[in-house]
Amino acid sequence: MAGATATSAEGAAPQFDTVILGGHVIDPGAGVVGQFDVGIREGRIAAVEPSLASARAERVIDARGQIVTPGLIDLHTHVYWGVTYWGIEADPVAARSGVTTWLDVGSAGSYTFPGFRRYIVEPSRVRIYALLNLSAIGLVAPTWEFANLDYCDLELAAQIVERNRDLILGIKARIDRNTTRGVGVRPLELARELADGLGLPLMVHIGQGPPTIDEVAALLRPGDILTHCFTGGTMRILTEDGKVHPVIRELHDRGLVLDIGHGAGSFSFPVAEALLEQGLLPDVISSDIHQLAIQGPMFDLPTTLSKFLALGMSLPEVIERATVAPARVIGRQDLGTLKPGSLADVALFRIEEGEYTFYDVEMTSRRGTKRLVNTLTLLGGEPLPLIPESERPVWAVLPEHQRPILQYR
Repeated sequence: MAGATATSAEGAAPQFDTVILGGHVIDPGAGVVGQFDVGIREGRIAAVEPSLASARAERVIDARGQIVTPGLIDLHTHVYWGVTYWGIEADPVAARSGVTTWLDVGSAGSYTFPGFRRYIVEPSRVRIYALLNLSAIGLVAPTWEFANLDYCDLELAAQIVERNRDLILGIKARIDRNTTRGVGVRPLELARELADGLGLPLMVHIGQGPPTIDEVAALLRPGDILTHCFTGGTMRILTEDGKVHPVIRELHDRGLVLDIGHGAGSFSFPVAEALLEQGLLPDVISSDIHQLAIQGPMFDLPTTLSKFLALGMSLPEVIERATVAPARVIGRQDLGTLKPGSLADVALFRIEEGEYTFYDVEMTSRRGTKRLVNTLTLLGGEPLPLIPESERPVWAVLPEHQRPILQYR
């Protein structure tokens, strides 16, 4: 276990299955920040106390010098490996990143969701949920899924959702110049109809238009998720004079969720700085991890969180946006916190201090002095083993301007 020490205690029956001793707990969902010990029993958090050093336990994890957080929840991922252009394998990345709950957003459409359930969700150790792509073919190809509106079969999509309510938590629509390919906002109108009819939230991806951000904003509602909210594309949520788009600001005030979704093409340091300067913080910090982004400059969720530390957000603020905030969005109050009774998904991190250079998707750099490095990930109280990732598919080649990042991997 990298960065953590596990031993077995002998003697009477344990009071806990596992205790984590000496760590600095950051749990915004419970309002707990400080040095606490954590006790785990039967897969759930049993105690968070100033000291559990005298407790009996089968496993003792030494977390001195580290931070202890709830298992991270990544609200924007692509994990349909082997079937889609974008999908990675969740389990190997989870074990080295602290992400215990993964929301796959739109990789599967109606035709491919049964396979996603059987071959991805069921054999995976980590918790995986999904947003169903309105396009019945999902993300088998890199883009163009809405170019043929015949794939937008609302009746079929509704049937798939109703049969998979335990996994499908919303609807996804990627809206940009490539995905729509000449059909305008019609796919978004259909996605709006589907989501409203099912009583589910809608996640909308933005990037390079057309359509325009104004056309998209007209179809957003409180409770929806606007992902890639800090994009530098033409659909960015800044006006031409650099101000927060007034309609987006008003929607956000009413409950629109702003999600980062860094990815390989959707995070801009200049846009982030302009929005943060005007007091518009993201509600959720997610990775948009996929076969390209995992190679850099996104890399993983801890690296993405570290970029927001470099932008001036505090450690509790960034941890909140990757734990309890996404838990609220997906309606899982037993995740994203270390409150007693919650599921024992836990992540341990070192905060490495030094001089670091972080990059956005255009390879614009910013300097930072702190980097989050995961040392141990527990799911349901059990450490996740480090396992190798599969070889990248032949098509997973970074755009030329991002290839210099490969030397830092």
